[in-house]
Amino acid sequence: MIPRAEKREPGAERTEPAAAGGSPGRLRPVADGAVNVILREPGRFFGMSLDTIRAMFKWPFQWREFLQQAWFIVGVTLAPTILVAIPFGAILSLQVGNLIRQLGAESQTGSTAVLAIVREASPIVTALLIAAAAGSAICADLGARKIREEIDAMEVLGINPLHRLVVPRVFACAFVGLFLNGIVSVVGIAGGYIFNVMLQGGTPGAYIASFSGLAQLPDLYQAEVKAVVFGVTAALIASYKGLTASGGPKGVGDAVNQTVVIAAMALFVENFVLSALYFQLVPQKGM
Repeated sequence: MIPRAEKREPGAERTEPAAAGGSPGRLRPVADGAVNVILREPGRFFGMSLDTIRAMFKWPFQWREFLQQAWFIVGVTLAPTILVAIPFGAILSLQVGNLIRQLGAESQTGSTAVLAIVREASPIVTALLIAAAAGSAICADLGARKIREEIDAMEVLGINPLHRLVVPRVFACAFVGLFLNGIVSVVGIAGGYIFNVMLQGGTPGAYIASFSGLAQLPDLYQAEVKAVVFGVTAALIASYKGLTASGGPKGVGDAVNQTVVIAAMALFVENFVLSALYFQLVPQKGM
């Protein structure tokens, strides 16, 4: 089911029957306020998400669309991801190195930097770039199709837009996010190593040897799970805002802006929930 934006003539108001005791047949206006929007929009979004999940199991899978979208997402996110990961890893290494030095545990600089980058930094960087670059592009593409009535034409022809357009984009964002997270981890750790050795006078051997001091393999697993969940969430939000865009090019631009803001907020909330579950379910490694 494609959620549809309500269409009303300019200046028109929704009305409901007058209360008991009022004049018969008279209608009083009902404001379409923020409360109605807050209650309506999440329901439509979750309804579209459930329909998209059902469409994932329909055959044939749109491999061509999936590959095109995955390649496009890689093209718009790979270079910014690497450029952001280097200073991100460097600043984390500098902050952690100073803290560790104050505590007198310089031998654990590498392991603490790895924990900070792999557990939190790499999924967050991946999520923000996918939401900003890929999410905005997906929303703009689907929004343009919507205002040109291509989505309506597909439905008239018996083509499910969710199966044809949304499902490949969801899989593409999840697939690319999985690998971008690994790239951010590697580049961030390398950047942290270089800045720790060059600017803080750290020992290269101690930095590398302490990698396994506190870090463990489940840390990488939970980071990859986060990246997949973040990619799916960003793609669903972008698709929903694109498919409900209305009002011409201005409406599409507003939908793109809303996509970036809403996706970023949702990803930070998801990051907190997944991190809390991880710490509750997975025993942490001691020194």
